[in-house]
Amino acid sequence: MLQRLGKLVEIISTVSERLMETVSKAPFAFFTPDFYLIFLFMKIEHLAVWTNQLEALKAFYVKFFAAIPNEKYNNTKKQFSSYFLSFDDGARLELMEMPGIPANANDAMKQYTGLIHFAVSTGSKEKVDALTAEIREAGFTVAGEPRWTGDGYYESVILDPDNNRIEITI
Repeated sequence: MLQRLGKLVEIISTVSERLMETVSKAPFAFFTPDFYLIFLFMKIEHLAVWTNQLEALKAFYVKFFAAIPNEKYNNTKKQFSSYFLSFDDGARLELMEMPGIPANANDAMKQYTGLIHFAVSTGSKEKVDALTAEIREAGFTVAGEPRWTGDGYYESVILDPDNNRIEITI
């Protein structure tokens, strides 16, 4: 056990040294090494989506993306309900519903400022094709057919039941 702990300390020390070497050569060298070290442990913890059809949206992500929902949270005083959906890699999507939240006025088939999509990785081109076909067969909109993009992604774009854009990628 102590040998493993010693090896872990050695690895962390090596990573820290390399990070400091890189930072000293970086164009933004005015940041301290500790500042850059923070980025080694940062990740997007979750995204949140308002909906007027909480159960349908949850069912969509569970069925097509293998999301695992938590127990439904209800705040009766605010008439607020939500689920956190967890994915294999640790990312989470919060689905929220509450009366009085206005519908999104943007056209889902057009681009606009703000959060425009999020991407889900399937692991292979064949899985992108298969999941896109399955979603289409279930009656949902495919906004962009599977294709190789100019920046090297293989992806399709689908719309969830609330017309949120999702890229399905390798």
